[in-house]
Amino acid sequence: MNHAWKISASIIAGILTSYLIYIESNSLPLIVAGGTIAFFALLVLFYGEKKLTPEWKGDFAFCVAMGVLIGLGIGTIINLSFFAGEPKGISFLVLLIMGSIGARGGVAFYKYPGLAIFGGGNGAPNELSFGGANGEEVRDKILDTSVVIDGRILDIADTHFIDGPLILPNFVLREIQLISDSSDPIKRARGRRGLDMLNKLQRKGSIEVKITYADYSDTREVDAKLVKLALDTGGRIVTNDFNLNKVAELQGVKVLNLNNLASALKPVVLPGEELNISVIKEGKDENQGIGYLEDGTMVVIENGGHLVGKEVKVVVTSIIQTNAGKMIFTKVNR
Repeated sequence: MNHAWKISASIIAGILTSYLIYIESNSLPLIVAGGTIAFFALLVLFYGEKKLTPEWKGDFAFCVAMGVLIGLGIGTIINLSFFAGEPKGISFLVLLIMGSIGARGGVAFYKYPGLAIFGGGNGAPNELSFGGANGEEVRDKILDTSVVIDGRILDIADTHFIDGPLILPNFVLREIQLISDSSDPIKRARGRRGLDMLNKLQRKGSIEVKITYADYSDTREVDAKLVKLALDTGGRIVTNDFNLNKVAELQGVKVLNLNNLASALKPVVLPGEELNISVIKEGKDENQGIGYLEDGTMVVIENGGHLVGKEVKVVVTSIIQTNAGKMIFTKVNR
């Protein structure tokens, strides 16, 4: 939300508050004081968004405030049209009801942009949404340090398999900056790679990237902060960290693990299928050759030790799944 909208909304709030006080009291000091307080209160709310809790951020505050203003405006029209000669208590009740309905509409609009529907009972979100199929709303995807440094998120964003926005917590950005300043050359290279990936992701514009300044002073662990942020916002953590994955799932946070995605997309190879493999090195057993598929899956070639440095056509004989991954056993196709 830009500055013009913030100031305009604050001016509208002040004018409407002054008008409502005028209707009820006709007291000039109250009119001026009420309008001024409403104006500055809304300005403080909007410009204090970075210091607020994750849920009560600027866009949310704007939607709720505008909902209340619209509700009060409609309530004022109703009062002038139908209750002009009635006791002022009725007018106040109408304004209270319409303001509450407007606030609820603002919350609904924030959750489902473009669809301000007053949700179901018990605080449950409305099932109608433009966010996704089967009524599932689009949720924020919170980036972990490991997934930024990994870099595959850049290619995935280009495919549009992940709906946005991508949320980069400021504490994750700080950790990446610390890694990029490390005295260890390997860590320093990984950190700089992460910063480079972020710059490319923002420049490409394939998906919206937002930085959140929400933080949690009660812990210094980045993983713990990520879980808390996801719990507070309802977002999902994007990671390739096995331990973070398990900790988050234990606390009811949904995780998008890029390693799981890569495993699911590995090509299916069946016994009897032919492959073209470059023999990279000799295997542990006598006269074995070793090659790799594009996804890194190891291919063992029987009687292929003497073929190192050559590309050969092989036939799959068996496939073994181990804790370290999948191994494919083959023999040279004569």
